[in-house]
Formats: sequence, structure tokens, C-alpha cells
Amino acid sequence: MQIKFLKNILEAENSEYKIVAVTWSPNNKKLAVATSERQVLIFDDDGEKRDRFSTKPADSEAGKKSYVIKSIAFSPDSSKIAVAQSDSIVYVYKIGEKWGEKKAICNKFPQPCPVTAMIWLLTGPIICGLLDGKVRLLQTKSNKSHTLYGSDSLVVALASNATGSGFVSGHIDCSVIRFYVGEHDDDEPQGRLFTHSVPPYALSWPQGFVFAGGSDKRIVVYNNNGRIAKQFDYTKDQNENEFMVACCSPSGQAVAVGGYDKVRVFAWNPSLSMWEESPPKTIPNMYSVTSLSWKKDGSRIACGTHGGYVCLFESVLKRTIWKDKLEITYVGPSQVLIKNLDNDSAGLILRSDYGKEIEDLKVMGRDNFVVARTHGTLLVADIDKNLMSEVSWNNSGKHEKFYFENPNVCLVFNAGELSLIEYGDNTVLASVRTEFANPHLISVRLNERSQTDNKKLAYLLDLKTICITDLIYNMGISQISHESKIDWLELSETCHKLLFRDIKQRLFLVEVMTGNRLCIFSGVTFVQWVESSDVAIAQSGTTLAIWYNIDLPERPTIMNIKGEVYEVARFNNKTEVFALDGNVNLTFELDEGLVEFGTAIHDSDYGRAVLFLETIGNAPEAEAMWFNLSNIAIKQQNLKLLDRCYAALGNISKVYCIKQIEDELLKDEDNQEVWAQLSILNGDLETAEGIYLEHGNLEATLDMYKKLHKWNEAIETAEKRGYEKLPELKEEYMNLLLKTQQFEKAGQILEAEGKYERALTMYDKSNKLSRITNLLLNHDDLMEDHTLVTNILKKLIKQELFEQAAEIYVKQNKTEQAMECYRKGKIWNKAVDMARVIDPEQVVLLEEEWGDHLVESKQTDAAISHYIEAGSTLKALDASIAARQWKKAIHIINVVDDHDSHHLQKYYSQLGLHLAKQRDYTSAEQMFIKARMYKEAVDMYNEAGQWEKAHIIASRYLDPDDVGDMYLKQAEKLKQDGKYREAEKLYLAVNSPDLAITMYKHAEQYDHMIRLVEQFHPELLSTTHMHLAQQMETQGKHRAAEVHYLATNEWKAAMNMYRTINMWEEAYRVAKQNGGATAANQVAFLWARTLPIDSAIKLLTKFGILESCIDYACETFQYDFAFQLCKNLPSKKIDVHYNYAMALEDDGKFNEAETEFILAGKPKEAVLMYTHANDWQSAIRIAETHEPHSVVDVLKAQALQCFQEKNYTEFESLMLRAQSPEMIIQNYKKAELWSDALRVCKDYTPHLLPSLQTEYNAIKRATGGADMSMEMILSRANELAMSGQHKQSVECLLQVDTSFADEDIVRRALLRAADMINKFLFGNEAEDVIKELAPRLRDLSEHTAAAQLYISADMIKEAIDCFILADDWKNARKVAKELDPSLLGYIESCNKDQLAKDGNIEQLADVDIMGALDLLAEQGQWIRCIEKAKTYGGNVLHKYVAMYASQLLKDGFTMEALQLFLSYTTPVIASNFNIYNRIAFNVIAMPNMSEADSYYQWSQLRQMLLDLVNGLDITPNIDMKIKIHFQTLLLIVHYYAVRCVCRQVQVLKNIGTKISVALLRYTDIIPADKGFYEAGLDLRAEGRNSEAFVFLNHYLDICEAIEDEESQLIDHTDLSQTDFPSNIPIPEQLYLNDDKDEHDRVREWVLAISMDQKVDQELPMDDRMMYESSLESGKNACIVSGYPLRAPLVSFVHSEQAANKDVWTKLNMAAKMYPETNVSDLLSFINQWCGAAAAL
Repeated sequence: MQIKFLKNILEAENSEYKIVAVTWSPNNKKLAVATSERQVLIFDDDGEKRDRFSTKPADSEAGKKSYVIKSIAFSPDSSKIAVAQSDSIVYVYKIGEKWGEKKAICNKFPQPCPVTAMIWLLTGPIICGLLDGKVRLLQTKSNKSHTLYGSDSLVVALASNATGSGFVSGHIDCSVIRFYVGEHDDDEPQGRLFTHSVPPYALSWPQGFVFAGGSDKRIVVYNNNGRIAKQFDYTKDQNENEFMVACCSPSGQAVAVGGYDKVRVFAWNPSLSMWEESPPKTIPNMYSVTSLSWKKDGSRIACGTHGGYVCLFESVLKRTIWKDKLEITYVGPSQVLIKNLDNDSAGLILRSDYGKEIEDLKVMGRDNFVVARTHGTLLVADIDKNLMSEVSWNNSGKHEKFYFENPNVCLVFNAGELSLIEYGDNTVLASVRTEFANPHLISVRLNERSQTDNKKLAYLLDLKTICITDLIYNMGISQISHESKIDWLELSETCHKLLFRDIKQRLFLVEVMTGNRLCIFSGVTFVQWVESSDVAIAQSGTTLAIWYNIDLPERPTIMNIKGEVYEVARFNNKTEVFALDGNVNLTFELDEGLVEFGTAIHDSDYGRAVLFLETIGNAPEAEAMWFNLSNIAIKQQNLKLLDRCYAALGNISKVYCIKQIEDELLKDEDNQEVWAQLSILNGDLETAEGIYLEHGNLEATLDMYKKLHKWNEAIETAEKRGYEKLPELKEEYMNLLLKTQQFEKAGQILEAEGKYERALTMYDKSNKLSRITNLLLNHDDLMEDHTLVTNILKKLIKQELFEQAAEIYVKQNKTEQAMECYRKGKIWNKAVDMARVIDPEQVVLLEEEWGDHLVESKQTDAAISHYIEAGSTLKALDASIAARQWKKAIHIINVVDDHDSHHLQKYYSQLGLHLAKQRDYTSAEQMFIKARMYKEAVDMYNEAGQWEKAHIIASRYLDPDDVGDMYLKQAEKLKQDGKYREAEKLYLAVNSPDLAITMYKHAEQYDHMIRLVEQFHPELLSTTHMHLAQQMETQGKHRAAEVHYLATNEWKAAMNMYRTINMWEEAYRVAKQNGGATAANQVAFLWARTLPIDSAIKLLTKFGILESCIDYACETFQYDFAFQLCKNLPSKKIDVHYNYAMALEDDGKFNEAETEFILAGKPKEAVLMYTHANDWQSAIRIAETHEPHSVVDVLKAQALQCFQEKNYTEFESLMLRAQSPEMIIQNYKKAELWSDALRVCKDYTPHLLPSLQTEYNAIKRATGGADMSMEMILSRANELAMSGQHKQSVECLLQVDTSFADEDIVRRALLRAADMINKFLFGNEAEDVIKELAPRLRDLSEHTAAAQLYISADMIKEAIDCFILADDWKNARKVAKELDPSLLGYIESCNKDQLAKDGNIEQLADVDIMGALDLLAEQGQWIRCIEKAKTYGGNVLHKYVAMYASQLLKDGFTMEALQLFLSYTTPVIASNFNIYNRIAFNVIAMPNMSEADSYYQWSQLRQMLLDLVNGLDITPNIDMKIKIHFQTLLLIVHYYAVRCVCRQVQVLKNIGTKISVALLRYTDIIPADKGFYEAGLDLRAEGRNSEAFVFLNHYLDICEAIEDEESQLIDHTDLSQTDFPSNIPIPEQLYLNDDKDEHDRVREWVLAISMDQKVDQELPMDDRMMYESSLESGKNACIVSGYPLRAPLVSFVHSEQAANKDVWTKLNMAAKMYPETNVSDLLSFINQWCGAAAAL
């Protein structure tokens, strides 16, 4: 951290003017400065002086200069200042909140001795240190003080911790004591913390440490245990003096220490966990710093000095401006100050209470909310309300979504979990699981409308279930299940009601506590609660419903409106609804009074509610409101309110009763009778009864029930209470019934008492025949009175009570009469039941009659089953159709016999028409066919657009000519209507594709035209494309013409088209895309030819082909243009001159060529040109003028020509001019003109004459020696030897060879010559002869003799070679050892080579194991080679294993090579990396490796790569790119293995598909066509046709590129939103090269899908606007599925890899459920690779 000088606020004085103390107010608005003049100056936060006041002595008689100020401090609320004085007192001044307010002393704290230090803790108390060493606590509220502790040593400094809960005191004896006045960590005990080396005048307590400094020029950092954590020593700094003061930043992560002329700053480094010093701030002549104070928002430091100088420093790490609205200032690693630039507010201090560094900060919402992150916490703040929350938060990959619609709480959604963070609360309010993060599907209410402990959350568990949770108790209140999906919900502000809307636009009201719900409106497009009320509004069409009283939801107020409502706002005592009608904003005002009433009711402000109701008079909604208010008054027993409500409702009787009750209460407040009457008035008789009985007044209870004519309740109460006069009460009740002629009720009482005859009489009087019937049926003794029964039967039949009469007949066993009554009374069920018993044959007839009765009664639905029971299928069919029971009708008609088909014609027709309407075309077709309504069936399919089916029916049942005409007419009609696709289907149905092609041509829909031509006339496709291209070219549709030209691979025609119309940019593009760089360059060249030269140069320079175009111009002999292009390239101009000269030379224009050669700076080329043309004069001229050193060459060339022409005189003359007599001699020798050669040599080179003469003699002898005999040679040799001419004798012997002598004679002659050399010849003389003789002896196998000669000539290597040829290794080594030890290695090498050549492996191994192994490798004996190499291990074994593997790979045995490395480990050897790569690539490219049974092969390759990767991790100096490459290969092979396992278990197949898709991000490694082919097939198998189409279509593009060997054909546009590489290598051959049928099937499927408009031909995007499998930059993939990681995750102990919890759980479950599969092995490998799963 660095501090920056900001400004001076007090200039230094010329004399001593010590600044005693400076301090910032906690609200950051004021800065107080205490001077040595005993004044306190107050500045604003900008450093402007705004106020001042003088202090006073403790004793006014002592004088104003009797004391000095020792310290000052602001109160926590910034309204007071405490001043500590040396005259043993602390004053507290009230300075007020505004500038200029009167200062008054509000507290005085006299002390026993002078005060030396003071601080005011944020928790409230003042702490002061005294001269006697005591530390005291001062309470401003009680104006009392007491001693906390004493140390007998003067207090020199006090420092508070960041929270204000504790402090440390420094004493003159160097001790530092820690003390807490509030809650603290038990790990930090109170008491003496440490003893410093000097008195700690500079004392500070940052987070977790204590800084101490003094006069020893050292600053020591102590930890919480009092041990030294860091020391900063400045004793060697001559410019540093003692440290007098220190202050801590509000975050506790920085400390400022005042020294001499400087302020030092120390900052905590979170990454290194240590304190570091920042560059100090030095101000010359500032002198000693006496006071420091850090502003509470961390942005500034105030500094006071001994000379009265006060300045401000800015402590800012970084400052940014957000959208000109907010200023964001980083004042520390864990603290950020955010200020609103639109107002003068103090701003928001965003600080991590955990002291963690703020890593990421974002302004969100409407620029009034802030979200910040630290490592382990999340900070959320409301800037406007100045509220901040910090909660613990796991690293979730920053995938959270934040919603700020609720003013009190932030909604955080991540990976299916919703967290609620209340602003100002540092705990997560609640966390729930939900997949629906839309704010309209979540409602939170927190203590709104001045409520307490009322926090509720409503959210969706699923699309049809609402969960309501109490956030105070963290428990669910209720769950509401609904039959339809819910798309909006919101709680009322009081949380009593919930409104929600489903997708059918129905609005429901829910009672939160009971869960009862009611549909209150339908067709709702907008709904909302009105702010600060319990009023709701909803819009349906042009109707706006307003529920001013939500407790009566059935009575909304209806208002007609226009437009679409989008907002409801309440402000300035008005509630308005805003709607948008087109572009017009409309406003509709609600009745604010009604809104206010609802609010008053729910806020229990009933007086306000009454006043409002009185103002609205007799409005329609007033009655409901008075009624609602009356119910509330009853519950609360508010008689005055109840009286007013009943009066308003016009219920005078109740008003009168209330008055009486009030009068009774005035007489006796404890009169319980009054409350019983009130309960009776409200209809609550049970409560009234309880009141009476509680006071023992049974008579009053009975009187109450009797007055209210509730005799049954009275008798029941009397029976329960054992009332003595119960019989009299019952008798009284019976008399009342008889008196009032309530005979039926009297009969019921008598029947209950068992008095049946009297009851029968009573029932008869009341004419209740049904009760009489029941009485008779239940009592057999009454049935014995036949007269009575007969009379009753007559009455029953007369009154048509046939069922009761039938019951009596059944009782009398008169079944016929009973059956007759059942039939007359239409009591069919009982009639059928009886018939089943007495006459089963009647059942069928009764069932049919029952059905007829139901049909007459319009109950056709119920009649169906009865007709079926009766076997009347036609009637049943009629009833089914009449009841619209179509399924039953179809079932019935299908079981009707065929011989009734002529009766079924109309039914088939009706059913067919119905099924056609229901789009059940197959069933409808069957009905139409059975009804012979063929044309209707055809019309049905035509209307449905199913032309093929319509054509099949028409072809089968209708006349062919009619069918064709019908379809052609229909197609023409569709064509006229613009329905070309439907018309096409019809044309194709009647086999007239040409008409469809013509139709598309006239409609200019050429794509469809080409498609049909390709399908039906492929031989005309190219012609059609060309025709269309030419046509569009003439029409000026050049882009379209280009497409068709390219379709026929006539890109040159497209390019020429653009050239013709001077559209050179397009011509260049076409050439570059289709003809490559060469063609593009040619077009650019032609383009440049059409431009002015300067423009042409700019164009070619832009394309970077200027020089190449110059070369092209030269190649095409356009030298004029080439020279123009070289305008700015002088070096290139020379090349053009040279090329031009060469061209002129080829044309025979030598003079012009000469000029160009000279301009090109190549005169030698001109000389050569004339030389080749034999123009020697011109050649000499040019050479002498421009190339003097070439004159000799010209003379030599001319001389050689003369020699060939045998003009020897001229030859000699020219050579001598060229000063080359040696060449004369050489040419004469070749021509065997020895006399001329000797002559020239004698004249011009006499020093060469002896050698020439010797050469001549030798040749002469050789020519003459051929005629000499062998005897003559030997004789001559003896003569010469005898005469002592040993050299000549040897030379004579050397003439003996096998051409005229036997080999033995030659051998003896040569051996004799050798002997003579050894004896008589020495030095150079011998050496020359030995060089000729020794090889001849060696050729004759006289190796020893040859060796001796070589030794004598000191030719040691040649001698050794002779011994080697003789296999005399002993002598060879001996000679080398004695004469040239450096050749010993050479001998050993030759020995090894010989053994290897002879195949002597064992002996070679003893000498050279590597050579032996190499020999075995060359012979292909790999097993033997590896076995021998194993004995030597290490690098030897690895070398030959690698060689063997390379050979296996070369022979196509990849798996055997893989097995080799598994058997002999996989060493980390750079030379092996290509082998490992090739094994991996070969296995990945193998066909048929995607099935479940391929797991073993993948697991082997996976293990090899894992061993390699582990080896790379521990091997030093390995390129990181290599490590990443093999780690990527391991991951790819692992995914292939996982996919094989997933295909072994059905429930895991979806994961396998994900892996196939995820592998596409590695198509730069795996064969691209294979990857897209496998992914497309897997997606197609899952029915995901859109994605399968994109991938398989891309597969076909890759295949075309492979066949054309042109990667530019691949279009990556459809994959732009993926992480698949766009620049991929093209495989050498097709993956399906051996399965062309499968390739064709894929092509056909892609073509079919491309025609299907129902399939989206693009990849779906997720919420990241990326394809679901794609990874964001720098993100890892799931180790199981390859898809992006999404919380919750499963991490691993030894790896950074992770897995998604859902797929990991599936994998583990599969391992348990399917132990026979390889799932367990897969889990074991993951454990081996990544370690155990660490957390779920």
C-alpha cells in the first residue's frame, strides 16, 4: 500500500506549535485537531476548517495555561468529543451534528492524577491512562468511572482493536497489557502481553498483531501470543529518529507509523501471510510526527507534527468511476469505499469482517447494489440504504445469478439452490432447493408494514407445487399443489394471503395458514399487490379487477380500461395503474380511500377505517366493508365499534341489543350475563351456554334454547345435566308440537320412544306416507293389520309413490304387484334385481326398457351400458353417438356383425367425420372406407397435407384418371396460393416431378428446383446449375450466380463473371476460397493491371504479394508492368532487369540483353552470353569494360575452341595471353603430343620439365614393357640388384603381374621386392614403393609381409588392417599397443563388426552387448533381444523395447506394442514420445472401438498413459507442453473407457452420449470424422435430432474435405458457439472407408432431416449462450461426463479434477447394482488417478 500526499490543512508555525492529537469522527464527516494552544479545531472531510472551540482548565483559578491537552476522541455517534487534560480531568463536549452548534460540556470525569493517554472505544466506554499507571473506564451515561487495572508505571500509549471490544496499553516500563471490555476470543487472554525493548510510544493493534515502536528506531510486530512475528530495524538509518505515534487502518490490514520527516506504512500481504513495508512518504522539514489518525472509511490519513503542520494523505490502492454514477475506491485489500457521485452522502464502506482480500467487485441491479467476493465469503450491499452483508460462501465458479427486485433481500441462485441474504445481516437467511430462479416465481416478505418476526418465503418446489416457509423458525408452513403449471406468485405484505397464477391464466387466492385456495379470476394477464396495502389488482382483457377487501374475494370492484397494464404505483396519497395502449401511456387512478381502508384493517387501526367508511356513504362496496369490520369487532369484543357497524348495516335490532349490553356493563362490569347475551347476539350459542353453565345457571341455558326454539338442544342439555324437570320439559315440547300441528316431528319423537302406533297416527295426520312405509317395514307387528296396510297401499299408489308400495308388496311376497310398481315407478335397478331372482328372462327386456327410459330422459350416456346388456347394439350405437361417447361407439361398431353393414353406413360416416376432426386420420380412414366414402377419405388427407396417404387411397379406390386430374388441379390451386411445398408433394404423388421443377423455376425458388433435379434428374444437375448461373448472371444476381457456378465446381466462371463487371473484391474472394492462394494472387495481379500504378502498388502491398506479382509479371513477359511495380523497390528492379535480359538473350536480342545485364549489375552474364554465342570480340569488349577479371576466362574459352579445331598456333597464342602455359601442356598431353608438350614446358615452365620427362619415360616403358617376357623382367631385376640399383630392381619386379605369370611367381617376385625394400630402401624412396607393393601383397593374402612393409613406412593403421584381414587380432593389438595405442579402439570396433558379420552373438555379447543386441534386432529376433536386454535393465531395456515397439507399429500391430510397454513399464524418455503418440492415435482411430466390449483395450492404453503422466510429473526439465499433451491424451482415453462402461449399463447410456459430444472438443487430436459420426449417432439414438443433424452434417463436410484433400471446404459456422476446434487436421482416409453402406445411410438421413421443417437445424444454447457441452475458457470438465462442472461437485484428494455430483452418484450406484460390469474397475482407476473422493 502506498499513501499519496493530498493537501495541507494547517501550515507550520515559525515557533514550536505542537499538534497534540488528530482524530476522525466515526461517520467520516469531521476531523478534530488539538493544538498546544489548548484549542480544538474541527474540519470537514475535505479539510476545510468549519469550527473551533477552546478548552477550559479543571480549576478555573489555576489559569488557562495550567494544563495541556493530552488526547482527544470522538464518540461512536460522532456528536461528542472527549478531551483528556494534564490537570487530571477528562471533559466530554457535545458538539452537535451540524456545523456551528453551541458547544457544551456534558460530562466531567475528574481523575486522581494527570491523564497521559485516552481513547474512546466503538462499544461505548472511554478508556484513559494515568500518570500513576492506572487504566480507568469512564461511562458517559452514568457519569461514573472506575479503575480497570493498575501497573505502577506511567501509561504512554493506548490503542484499540478494530472492533472496539478491547485495547492495549503501553507503559514507561516497556510493558504492553491487553484488556477486553466486551466479548472476546478465549484464545487471547487478558494481561501482560509482552515487554518491548523501549517504552512503546508508537502503539497500534491491527488484526491479529500488535505494532510497537519507540526511541530505538525499531518497529516490532508481535503476534497475539506476544511473540515477535516481524521486526523492521532502522538503526542504521542516520535520517531516522524515534517513533512517537502509530495508527491502524479500519480494516486492520495496514499500520501507519510517524517518524522524523516521514510516515512509514506497513501492509499485510494475504498471499504471503506476512507484513511488508511500503515505500515511506517523506516530506522534508516536516519534523517529528506527533499525531496520526486514519479515517474510518480508510481513504485518508491525517498527520500532525511538532511544528503545527497538519496534512492529509490519501491511502488508495485503486480508484475507478462506474458509469459516471459511482466512485469506487479501494482503500485496502479488504476494504472498498463506494460513493454516489449524484449526492453528497458519505458513501458505503464495503469491508470484509474476516480480513480477506476483495477479489471481485461488480455493480449490479439498477447501479444501486454491489456484489463482491473474497476467498471464502460473499459480500452483498445496498448502496442507497448503506447496508452490507458478508456471508460464508464456497467457491462456486462464479456461476451465481443475483436478483435484486426485492428491496430487503438479495436472491442468489446457483446450481438449483436459492439463497436469501438480508441486507445488513451477516448470515444466510435461508437456503432452499428449487430449479426456478425467476423472481416472479419467488416471493419474500420481511417484517413489512412495521411488523416484527414476520418473515416468509414462497417458492416453487416444482412447476405445480408452491412451498411457503417461515424464515424465522426455518420451517415449512404449507404446500399448495396445483393441477396446472404456475407462472406467477406473490405473498401479501402481511403474509396472510398468497396470490398465484397458472398457465391457464387463472388467478388463485390462498390462505397461508390454512392452505385453503380459491379461484378468484380468470384470463389474467397482469396481477400485483398494491404497495403498502392488502389490495390486489388483476387485468383480464379490458377488465381490471380490484380487491379492496381481499377477505371477500368474490366481490371485486370492476373497472373497464384500455391497453396492457404494466405497473401499479402508490405515491403522494394516490394509487395509479399504468397501462400501455400501442405507443400511448394511460393512467387509471384507484380509490385511495378503499385502499387505505384495507390497510387500516390489517394494521388494526379501526378508527381510521370507520372514518373512511363514513366518508364513502352508501357505496356498493361499503356494506361488505362494514360487515368485515363488524366481524373483527365481535372477535375483539369491541362494543362501540360493533354498535357503529350494525348501525351502518341498518340492523336496528342488533343496535338495540348492543345498547342494552352496554347499559348492563355500566351497571356491573363483571356481569357475565352481558357477555352471554353478546354471544347469543352473534349466534354463538355454545359460548353463551358455556357462560351460563360456568355460573351454574342451567335454567337460563334452557330458557335461552327455548326462546330460540331450539328444544332439541335444550332437552339434550337437560339430559346431560340431570335436570329434575326433564319429563315436564319434554311434555311441554310435545304439547307445543301438537299445538302448532308439527305432527311429523311429534311422530319422530314418539317413534324414538317406541310408541309406534301413536307415531303412525301422527305421520298419517301429517300425510308423511314415506315415514309410514318405513315404520311398517321396520315393524312386522304393524304389517299384520291388513286393513291398515291396504289403506296405506291405496294412498301410496294414488300418490304414485310406487317404490314404497313395491317395498310393502315385497314384504308381503307379492312379487308380481311389486314388479308392476317398480315398472310404473321407473325403479329399474330394483326391478332388474328382482327379475334376476324370480324371472331371469325378463332381465333383457327390463334392461332395454331401462335404456329407453334413460334416452327419453336425455341420459344417453347412461343408456349405453343397458342397451349393451340387452343386446341392442344398434340402440347402444345410437346412444353412444348421441352422448358423443365416440370411443364406445367405435368399440361397438367394430363388434357389430358384417351382415348389418348396410344399417351401419350412417354410423361409419358420422364416426369418420368425428375422427377426422380429432385428427385421428388412421381410424377415420377405416370408417370412411367401410362407409365407401373414398373421396371423403382422400379429401381428409389432402386437407391434412398428407398427400402420400391420400394418393394411396385414391389410387386404390378411385379412377386413375380422376386421381391424376384431381391432384393436378389441387396442385395448381396450391401453387396459385403460394403453397409450393404442398403442391410439390401432390406433383410427386402423381409422378410429375417435372411440373414441380417448372413450378419452382417460375417461382424463382431455385434451391427447391435444384433439390428436385438432384433427386429425379441427377444427370442434369450440372447443366441446371450452369443454366441458372448464366441466367442469374444476365439478371444481375451475381451472388446467386456464384453459388450455382461453385456448385458445378466452375469457380473460374464465377471469378470471370466478377472480373467482367469489375467486382474485383468478389473475384478475389472466390479465387482465394476455391483456387487457393495462387489463384487469388493471379486475380489480384489482374486487378492491379486495371488500376493506376500507385493504387496497384497499394493493393498488392495490402495483400502482401507485391514482390510475387512482380515475379509473375516477369514470368509472363509483362516487363513494362513489372518495371512500374518496382517503382518503390529498387532492389527488385535489378531482378526485373536481369529477368528481362535473360528473356532478350533467349530471343537472340544480344545487344538489348547486353544493356539489361549491365543495368542489372551483371556484366559477367553478358560476357557469358557472348561467349556462348562465340562472339569473342564482344565478350572481350564487355569483359575489358565492366568485368576485367573475366578477360582470362574469355581467352581460355576461345583457346579451347581453337584447340578443338586443331588450330594449335592460335591455341598457344591465346593461352599464353591468358598466362596459362600449364593448360597448353595439359591439353598436349591428353592429345599425346608429347614433343609439343615438352617444348612448351621447356620454354615457359622449365621447373616442371623433369617430372614431365619422367612421366613420359614411364609411359614409354609401360608401352614397351608389355612386350617383355617374364624371364627378361626377372633377369633385369637381378642385374639391377647385383649392381646395387635396388630401387630400380624393385620397380622392375613390380612389373610382374598375373597377366603374364602364375600367381606363385608373382607372389615370389613381390616378396623378393618386399625383402629388398626392408633391407635397402629407406625414407621417401621406400615409402613411394611400399604404397604400390603392399596393397598387391595384401591382395595375394600375404598379409604379414604387407604389414611389415607398412610398419617400416610408419603406416601403422594400414599394417593393422592387414593383420585384421588375416584374423590375426593378437598381432594387430600388439602393434597398436606398441606403436599407436590410439588405434586400439579401432581394432576393437573392427573385431565387433567382424563378430556381428559372422553372427557370433554369444562371443559378440562378451565384447559388445549393445552390438549383440543390435544384431539380434536386425535379425528380427526380438524376443531373444529383449530377454538379453532385461539382464542389463535400465536404459538398455527401454531402448530395445522402444525399437521393438516401433517395428510392431510399422507392421500394424498397435495393441502388441501397447502390451509391450505395459509389460516393461513406460519410461519417460523423449525419444519414446512419438511412439507413445502413435500408439494412442492408432488406438483412437481404430474402428469398432466404441462398443461395451472394447473396455479392456481402452483400459490398457489408459494405464500406459497414466504411468507416463505420473513419470512426467516427477521428471525434471520436461517441457510443460509435453506434459499437457499427454495429460490431454490420458483424459481422452479415459473418456473413451468411461463411454464403454456406460454402454454396459442401461441407466448410464445418457452419460455415454454426453462423453461422445464432449470428445468433440478434442477433434484436433482424435479423427474428426470419427468424433462427429459417433456423437451424431448417439444423439440420434436419444431422439435429439437437431443436434444429431448438425454433427452428422459436419461429418459429411469433413468426409468431402478428406476426399477432395482440401480442408477449406469445412464450414465451422454451425459450431461457433462451441469449444470445438475450428482448425483441425484432415484424416488421411475416411473412418467409414470400409463401410460405405453406413456412410450412405448417414447421408440419406441427413438429407431427410434437412427437408423436415419440424427439426431445428442448429445447436440449442444454454443460459451461457453456449452449447451445453462447451467449456468456458480456463474451466475444467467433469471427469466422468466431460460436461461443464456445475455445483454440487465431487472433488478428489490428489487432483484438481472434479465430477458433477449427479453423474458421480449414478456411477457409484451402478457399481453396486451391476457388479458384473466394469464400473467398479473404472472407479478404481479414478481413485488411482485422482485419489479418493474428498467431498460431496
